Amino acid sequence: MSDTYQQAADIIRSAKRCVAFTGAGISVESGIPPFRGENGLWNKYDPETFDIRYFYTHTKASWEVIREIFYDLFGKVVPNFAHYALAQLESMGLLGSVITQNVDNLHYDAGSRTVHEFHGSLKKLVCLGCRAKYTISEIDLTCLPPECGKCGKVLKPDVIFFGEAIPEPARTHSFNETRIADCFILIGTTGAVAPANMIPPAARANGAKIIEINPVVSEYTHSVTDVFLKEKATTAMERLMDEIKGK
Repeated sequence: MSDTYQQAADIIRSAKRCVAFTGAGISVESGIPPFRGENGLWNKYDPETFDIRYFYTHTKASWEVIREIFYDLFGKVVPNFAHYALAQLESMGLLGSVITQNVDNLHYDAGSRTVHEFHGSLKKLVCLGCRAKYTISEIDLTCLPPECGKCGKVLKPDVIFFGEAIPEPARTHSFNETRIADCFILIGTTGAVAPANMIPPAARANGAKIIEINPVVSEYTHSVTDVFLKEKATTAMERLMDEIKGK
């Protein structure tokens, strides 16, 4: 096992550009449940609530669930060691960027600065009328749905719902990384969500080495992964950081 971590550390240290690609698994240890799986949110909530057509036709009902999950629950969480480790790798010059499928803002909270939020961010809201942008700290969610202070139209979390396109420039930046990075670190992602799941195979096709951190085998493990660290995110990143630092 130690040889595997040494191999991963060597790949990261020698890479010209290394990129992290994160999914729900990195935030589970911060208290955020995944959407899929045995304890996933879709077992408790109807995914239709997060379809853009449902949001337009049942705005208040959709917002009530959004507030309960994403702001009452997610609003209390903090980054864990894995988030902080990626921020440290960036500050050490060993990580070029983070591509995340998560909308929890925990990479920014941990100190990462080059973050491509592939599915948007809950910290931002957008007006469906004039397209004005707000931060969540500016908005009172006591009365739902929240309205734009400029035009009075409904505000929506600036994340993608089912039926919406991946936001720009996050999409373009993310796929650009698959062409220029020679190392990808996959953390806590199953490879089940399209089109995000196209990113690691694209990077591998362009010659990048793939390091995967996951407690279970994913769609990537036997198809694109070069080094598989079969641990939860915090455990693996702690061991990997020690190896990188030569401890």
